Amino acid sequence: MATEQFLSDTAKGDVWTGQDITALVEELERLNTHGLNPADYHLALLQSGDLSSAERDRIATDAWMSAAAHMLYGKLDPVSIEPNWTAGKRQVDFASVLSYALESGTISGSLEQFAPMQPGYALLKSELARLRDTAARPIARVSDGPALKPGMETPRVREMQARLIQLGLMEPGSDTGKMDTATVSAVETLQVLEGLEDDGVAGAATVRALNRGPDARIAQVRVNLERWRWLPADLGKRHLRANIAGFEVTAYEDGVPQATHLTIVGKTYRKTPVFSDQVEYIVFNPWWETPPSLAKADKLPMFQKDPGSVARLGFEVRDASGKTVPISSIDWNAYTASTFPYRIRQAPGPQNALGEVKIMFPNVHNVYLHDTPNRGLFAQRQRAFSSGCLRTQDPIGLSAWLLTETSGWDRAAIDKAVASGKETRATLSHKVPVHILYFTAVPDGSGGVRYLDDIYERDEVALKGLNALPGFLATN
Repeated sequence: MATEQFLSDTAKGDVWTGQDITALVEELERLNTHGLNPADYHLALLQSGDLSSAERDRIATDAWMSAAAHMLYGKLDPVSIEPNWTAGKRQVDFASVLSYALESGTISGSLEQFAPMQPGYALLKSELARLRDTAARPIARVSDGPALKPGMETPRVREMQARLIQLGLMEPGSDTGKMDTATVSAVETLQVLEGLEDDGVAGAATVRALNRGPDARIAQVRVNLERWRWLPADLGKRHLRANIAGFEVTAYEDGVPQATHLTIVGKTYRKTPVFSDQVEYIVFNPWWETPPSLAKADKLPMFQKDPGSVARLGFEVRDASGKTVPISSIDWNAYTASTFPYRIRQAPGPQNALGEVKIMFPNVHNVYLHDTPNRGLFAQRQRAFSSGCLRTQDPIGLSAWLLTETSGWDRAAIDKAVASGKETRATLSHKVPVHILYFTAVPDGSGGVRYLDDIYERDEVALKGLNALPGFLATN
């Protein structure tokens, strides 16, 4: 549609000159550096030269328009991968840009300008080039089997040592076949780099990480470049960026990270959704209004097994009209999940599931950031333990940052509110954007890339879409 409209609005005569076509072919070939496939944009036809003037104009315009759109906001519709996606996309008048490029003879560089300007995108683009330089080298693979533990001596340990040597994590000649101290230390280093639990035991996730050669890494980088293209250019002067796969939330100001907070995310069967919103207010010492789904699936079975836990954990029960129901009057075993008629809420206190703070950005998913009474879980590297919300380390510090521009809410006021033990609400004077994202290749803080475990197994779906022929080619 865009191609036909552009050509109909353009003056009669040849639209694309031979020089323009040459420049376009070079631009399309450079799409490979962004993880896109140049062949998806009529490259072979344009290189053949076996086209009439009218065909050349149509094919070249369609190739440019499609490539420009994919560079600007991704080849894939993010909703097809992340159904809850709400972030806005970058917008450009492609027809005006193409008209200017053709009139001024500047087709060269005309697609490159649409690439995201975020530092994270540039880093992944450089990583993609590096990986392709090393792709010709075969990797030493580790065969599948039981977890490799300290002290074990098996042929698979030798396989693993060969791979660790290849990765520069062990010295050449140290492949003894025994899981000795040096091997365990190398495994722990790899696990830290991969965002895995650094226990020195090579289980299934560690073996998967070891067996990822350049091809797997290239695919992973391509998928994450695409995720960057989905995002708006402006994420917010001050904003929060949560990475589900990285188990962390980072506060940004003017594009610079201010603080990163370890985070617990949704279990694999209660996944944290990917979406964008705005933080509106914070509640200190919150009541926990237990979502009906959790009340029926989790709390009802617990109360049936241990009725005393209702009072012990500070729960209050209300009926459909909002009237408080005496706990002693309830026969928990008389109900099933489908017949449970009550609403339950948990009072502020040391047992409260939300801890001392909840950071609210009201949304249809009922997902928000909050504290937790189980802070020992932050010591683990794999932290998919929640029912979808983001449990955040040092939520008081994060709240202080969010309230920086809100009068009357300095750190002393926050500490006083928390110490009161009473539910207290602080409304931000300026809403702060929050982006809950899913990246499996991220900056490592030292100029390199850290690869993360694809805990929700979403990379493969995105990769399949990236590798699929666009509709306009698949039907030809």
